Amino acid sequence: MTYATVNPATGETVQEFPTATDAEVRDVVERSHRAFGSWRATPVPERAARMRTLAGLYRERKHELAALLTEEMGKPARQAVGEVLLVAGIYDFYAENAERFMAGEKLEPSTGGDAEVVLEPTGSILGIMPWNYPYYQVARLAAPNLMLGNTVVLKHAPSVPQAALIQEQLFREAGFPEDVYRNVFATNEQIAEIVIPARTVQGVSLTGSERAGSAVAELAGRHLKKVVLELGGSDPFIVLDAENLENTVKHAVLGRLGNTGQACTAAKRFIVVDEAYDRFVDAFAQAMDAVQPGDPTDRKTLLGPLSSVAARDGVAAQLQDAVEKGATVRAGGTPVDRPGAWMEATVLTDVTPQMRAYEEEIFGPVAVVHRVRDADEAVELANSSPFGLGGSVFAADVDAAREVASRIESGMVFVNEVTGTAPDLPFGGIKRSGVGRELGRFGIEEFANKKLIHAPRREEKLPLQDEEAVSP
Repeated sequence: MTYATVNPATGETVQEFPTATDAEVRDVVERSHRAFGSWRATPVPERAARMRTLAGLYRERKHELAALLTEEMGKPARQAVGEVLLVAGIYDFYAENAERFMAGEKLEPSTGGDAEVVLEPTGSILGIMPWNYPYYQVARLAAPNLMLGNTVVLKHAPSVPQAALIQEQLFREAGFPEDVYRNVFATNEQIAEIVIPARTVQGVSLTGSERAGSAVAELAGRHLKKVVLELGGSDPFIVLDAENLENTVKHAVLGRLGNTGQACTAAKRFIVVDEAYDRFVDAFAQAMDAVQPGDPTDRKTLLGPLSSVAARDGVAAQLQDAVEKGATVRAGGTPVDRPGAWMEATVLTDVTPQMRAYEEEIFGPVAVVHRVRDADEAVELANSSPFGLGGSVFAADVDAAREVASRIESGMVFVNEVTGTAPDLPFGGIKRSGVGRELGRFGIEEFANKKLIHAPRREEKLPLQDEEAVSP
C-alpha cells in the first residue's frame, strides 16, 4: 500500500508518503487511549469552543482546502468548496447541539424509583475513510464522537494523504489535544492485526465498498466491537410523470454527475413510468451530452476526471459489458482520448439482468434508465436492488410521490429533489448499504454508552426483590 497524491487530471504523481511501522501504529493506538481519560473529563463547553474554532478554520481556508481535493481526487473546484463549507457546518452543528443531545432522558419505571438514561463516551474509535469526500466523511465521524468525549484514530484512503494530514493539523490548530484526533498511514494488514483487535479500541466506523465493509464487520465482530458501515448504493431516481420535465431532468443530471458520479448516494438507476419515458430519455440524453469533461480547477466545470485511471477503467468495463450484451448508448459512451482518468457523461437504456450494470453500483458518470408500467412496478424494481441507501421520487402530485417514497426500501428518500445531506439530517442505509446512522442526533448515539441510572425516590423505600422475580 502506497500513500500518494496522483493528480487524476494529468496522471502525475505529486507526492508520496511512507506507511507507518507496526511500532508507530501501536503507539498511535496507545496514545489515543491515554488521551481518552482526560478528554472525556473536559467539560462539554470547552470541547464545543474548540469545535467552533475548527469550523472557523475550515471557512477561513476553504480555497486552500478545496484545492487539495481537486488535486488529489479530481473534485471540481466549486463542489470542493461546497464540501469544505458543509464540513464547517457539521462541526458548528455539534458544537451547538451536542450538550442537548447528551442530556439524560428521564424514564418512568414500573418498579418505582427514578430512572435516567445518560449518554457517555466509550473510548477510542477507529475511522476508515474513503477518497470521494475526504473531509465530509471524516467530519461525520469526528464531530459527534469528539463532542461526546471519545477519541478518534483515522485511517484515510491512500490516494488522499494530503487531505488526511491537513485535517489532523487543523484539529491541532483549533486547540484539540494532540492525541484526541490522530491520523495514521497504516496498511490494511496493520488495521486488521493491530488496531481493531486492540482492547482499547471500542468501535469501528467505515465508509467504503461492500467488500471492505464485510471484512471489517467480520473482524470487528470477532473482537466484539461495534461497527457503523456506510457502503455502496444504487439509488433509484423514480419519475412518475412528465410534468415539470425540465426541472426533473436538471435534477437528474446533477444527481448523476455530482462528484463525477462518485458518490454512494448518487442517482444511478432512473426508473421512469411508461407515459413519461420517451420524453424523459430524449431530454436527459441531450442534457448529459451537453456536459463535457472539463478542467476541475475551473469553477464552471461540473464533470471532472474520475479519481484514478483504475477507477475509470472499472466503470468502462461495466459499460462495455452492457453494450456487448445489447444495451443502447443514448449519450456519451466513447473514451476520452487524453492523459488522466476522464470519461464522458453516459446514458444507457435497454439494460437487462444479464448485464453487470443492472445490479452493480456504477461509481462514475453513467446513468441507467429503466422503463416501467406504473408506480407499483417502479417500487418493485427499486426494491429489487441489494442496496438500500437513498432514493428520489419526482412527481407533480407531491402526495403521490410521498406515498411511493414510503414504500422504498432505503435509509433515505427525497421527494422532488436528489438525495442530499445536512448536518441535522440522519444519514445511512439498510441491506447491503450498511448499518448505523451518522449526523443529527442519531450520529452521537452510535458509539455512546446509553447508561441506565436507577435509584429510589427519597420518600420511598424499594422492597426487596420477590423470590419469584426473574433475575438476568
